[in-house]
Amino acid sequence: MADKEQQAYHPAAANGYNRSNEEATATQAKELRRQKYKKWLIYGIAFVIFQSAIIALFSMTVMKVRNPKFRVRSATFDTFDISTTNTSFNLKTNVALGIKNTNFGPYKYDNNTIYFYYGEVEVGSAVILKSKAQFRRTKKFTVAVDLASTDLVGKTQLAHDLSSGIVPLSSRSKLIGKVELMLIFKKKKAVDMNCTMEVNIATQSLQNISCK
Repeated sequence: MADKEQQAYHPAAANGYNRSNEEATATQAKELRRQKYKKWLIYGIAFVIFQSAIIALFSMTVMKVRNPKFRVRSATFDTFDISTTNTSFNLKTNVALGIKNTNFGPYKYDNNTIYFYYGEVEVGSAVILKSKAQFRRTKKFTVAVDLASTDLVGKTQLAHDLSSGIVPLSSRSKLIGKVELMLIFKKKKAVDMNCTMEVNIATQSLQNISCK
């Protein structure tokens, strides 16, 4: 009878062991799935953060449109005629200009004019032909300008400047154009030039060029 009881007990024990084993396996599989899901969730969040950082960086660099800079760079003189007796000057000048474009797209501008002043009186001008400054480049070109004191009235200050050997001048211009990004996006940009400079009579050169 004891043998029968023992034989009857063994299947129950075996079934309990199998159920425990199955439950452990199921729990382990569930934990593995949870860890796998957590891993992919972390990967997904990391990818979104990475993509957001790339988009932000792209927006702040490539897609950010900056104002080009328009400057007088230097000048040479074909004619240098200055008279302290007549209190006058007549200068045939080749002015080197530069348009610095730091954008990731070309800056295309229309025809315009650059003006030169002694005090507030215009003493010369030149036409700037339409063109473009390539992306991340400085476009350099030269314009011929005749600078003359013909229209100056009351030359007391000019007489003083000629005697000192330094003639102060200024230049102003405004370019109207567009920055083109990725051949699709276009952003209008107006670029102002406002430069001061000095003509050194002794060295017949342009010096102390300063542009805002």
